[in-house]
Amino acid sequence: MSVKKIIVVGGGAAGMMAAGQAASKGIEVVLIEKKNRLGSKIAISGKGRCNLTNAGDIANFVNYYPGNGKFLFASLKELDNYALIQFFEKYNVTTKIERGGRVFPEADDSEVIVKALKKYLIDSGVNIIYGQAVKQVIVKNQSVYGIQLEGSGEIIKANSVIVATGGSSYPGTGSTGDGYLFAKQVGHKVIEPLPALVPLRTMEEWPKTLQGLNLRNVTASVWVNGRKKGEEFGEMLFTHFGVSGPIILTLSRIASFALRDKHKIKIKINLKPALTREQLDLRLQRDFNKYKNKQLHNSLDDLLPKSMIPVIIKLSEINPEKPVNQIKKEERKRLIALLQELDMTITSTLGMGVAIVTSGGVDVKQINPATMESRIVKGLFWAGEVIDIDGVTGGYNLQAAFSTGYKAGRRAAEYVLTTV
Repeated sequence: MSVKKIIVVGGGAAGMMAAGQAASKGIEVVLIEKKNRLGSKIAISGKGRCNLTNAGDIANFVNYYPGNGKFLFASLKELDNYALIQFFEKYNVTTKIERGGRVFPEADDSEVIVKALKKYLIDSGVNIIYGQAVKQVIVKNQSVYGIQLEGSGEIIKANSVIVATGGSSYPGTGSTGDGYLFAKQVGHKVIEPLPALVPLRTMEEWPKTLQGLNLRNVTASVWVNGRKKGEEFGEMLFTHFGVSGPIILTLSRIASFALRDKHKIKIKINLKPALTREQLDLRLQRDFNKYKNKQLHNSLDDLLPKSMIPVIIKLSEINPEKPVNQIKKEERKRLIALLQELDMTITSTLGMGVAIVTSGGVDVKQINPATMESRIVKGLFWAGEVIDIDGVTGGYNLQAAFSTGYKAGRRAAEYVLTTV
């Protein structure tokens, strides 16, 4: 091959970053995207606003990836959160920091991120092929030879291939697990993909009656076979199917694994986590004294959102018409228990179709974290969600995609320039 060439498969965050970095080294780069547009998943991320990273201390970032965070040390060091912010500033994207350190474009529009990345590709001289799916990565003598297109069967030769096809979440954006197939074809191990950061269905009907109710400053815990496996403080949401929101999404990874293994899962909500049982009891007694001439259903307005009051009373099995000055100690204790351990049985996740990220993917043990190159196929590099890495909400997953893409692009270029 007279011309040195790198093929990047997948036009998402990782793929676009990888392609631009590789092309900046003077190598011919072809980016193949099976959809008719780039950045489909970026466009819908953060509810269309794109939470591109987090403003926290990069040294602590690996703690926010329950899926193989340590693997990301080298990538995050090479392109950290502030370097990423500066990258977008070069393309006139100013950012802002919101609650929890979440970083968004000031425009509150994910399309400015997609447009910036497109401009980056054009400036770098990347050749983009739209609407073409890749059938396989071709390997000869344990080295990359090129790729084969799905429809025409055409083989495009390359000195190196970077696979950045995403996971299996949000398949409508093009992330349909193609990279897992490529991995298996060339001998890589693929850890079973499961939905992570995904809403949860409940067996009980009452959460559905609270559809749209957003709770802040509450604690949610996930229990598997009667044992607590995780806890998060923050914000959650009741929906027409069960529960969602940031803390539920973070706990959903544990639920996904437990559901796969047929375990019993419960989510317990502490509506008043800042108070001990004794403190909450005193608070409730003060409210009851304040509303001593009212019935129970009219005495909890200071303690709960209005829509939750009938739900809590029904679960307590106390007559809502009962005057609060007649509430017995045992009944008060039932109310307190509900306020601090409101539990729901989880029957399923909403699946890959709505999962924000995939847990599982190409086994990190077969990828060199210092280069993102395959340990079993020379010239084959991996980037983004196709790898078995996943983080919590807050901008961590996009940062991982950009950082691994950045490293893969640069190291693939070095590979081509120095070894081919």
